[in-house]
Amino acid sequence: MSAETVTIEKLGAQGDGIASTPSGQVFVPFTLAGETITIARQKSSGDLISLLKPAPERIAPACRHFGPDGVNGTCGGCSLQHLAAAPYHAFKRQVVIDALSAHGIDCPVDPLVTASPGERRRATFSARKTDQGIILGFSSPQSHHIVEIEECPVLSPAVFSRLPALKLLAGILATGNEPFRISVLETETGLDVSFSGLKSPSDKRRQAATRAVMAVKGIARLTYEDEIIIEPARPTLDIAGTRVSPPPSGFAQATRQAEETMAGLVVAHLKSCKSVADLFSGFGTFALRLAAKARVHAVEFDAPALAALDLAVRNRQGLKPLTSERRDLSRRPLLPRELQGFDGVVFDPPRAGAREQCEELAASKVKKIVAVSCNPATLGRDLRILIDGGYRLEKVIPIDQFLWSHHVEAVALLTRA
Repeated sequence: MSAETVTIEKLGAQGDGIASTPSGQVFVPFTLAGETITIARQKSSGDLISLLKPAPERIAPACRHFGPDGVNGTCGGCSLQHLAAAPYHAFKRQVVIDALSAHGIDCPVDPLVTASPGERRRATFSARKTDQGIILGFSSPQSHHIVEIEECPVLSPAVFSRLPALKLLAGILATGNEPFRISVLETETGLDVSFSGLKSPSDKRRQAATRAVMAVKGIARLTYEDEIIIEPARPTLDIAGTRVSPPPSGFAQATRQAEETMAGLVVAHLKSCKSVADLFSGFGTFALRLAAKARVHAVEFDAPALAALDLAVRNRQGLKPLTSERRDLSRRPLLPRELQGFDGVVFDPPRAGAREQCEELAASKVKKIVAVSCNPATLGRDLRILIDGGYRLEKVIPIDQFLWSHHVEAVALLTRA
């Protein structure tokens, strides 16, 4: 590595500061536009050594584990705690604007729907068993080093307060020193905890873990690689009055607040539709809300998620007909003839987006579409396909549910022109 002094010109889409040098751009985490810094450089990456001229937007981070001087190392959970609120919100909105502009899209983009500390109900921790005990926390950026967290302003109190219980269970189930993962979801009945990356626990360890869960309280279900070890109370989520039991390790939005915002936008845009297709539906985050007033067909490839949705529907009265279909929409998208019976569509795909399905939607006559995305880059690509197919993009709403990270959700509202 070589040390050099650079000036940060702007923030990149990943939240790193970007400086231009005679040998090309260099990306430096934990820096801000306008700052003059000294870095240790290796090719296009730089590590901050000293801050010679701070930006006026720089603030003290909210967490002791943030930044190059974090306790026990740099926690990889956040990347932008050093940026003041107003420019942070503007940065996330600009990420969406830039992603749309890359595909020639110029449309109204609303101000960011903001997130607050203590809202994260879902998290995946890294852990490892050592001679000194269990290390549990988040991995450093681009590293296998696990930063043991002593605080986390992002997590909900219900999740953070159970970290000692997670360590206890990890000490029981882990046998070697290989790293493993613990996924946690806060539900109405307690935490849904899932271990993965471990060697299969022995019967003796499973029995010990069962006793521990019953002793510590607050844990609704403990699973290993989707196999239920103990379930003192079925984990449930309340979706607009419908109680849903998500499958082990099932996908749920990271914060309840962001989910409510996204769902509100979906329902409002499709309120005049009588028949709606919910594509990449999961266990019904949008479908169950839409079924209050419209017939809904939910399409999803994950069988356990569809089973959870089916069970929820059978136990709920007063909904319009809600059917479901297991289907891989990236390989077998709904064709225009299959979309004929729908006047509204919502899709919320994985980060890879929904290119194949959008190509078929572009050739359809569906009147209204809502695109929900966790990846502005693929959202821009998918929206370009729909616009070229004759849809009018009314507006895009950026939503923050991964506080102080570079990740941003977006909801796009489209109408057939």
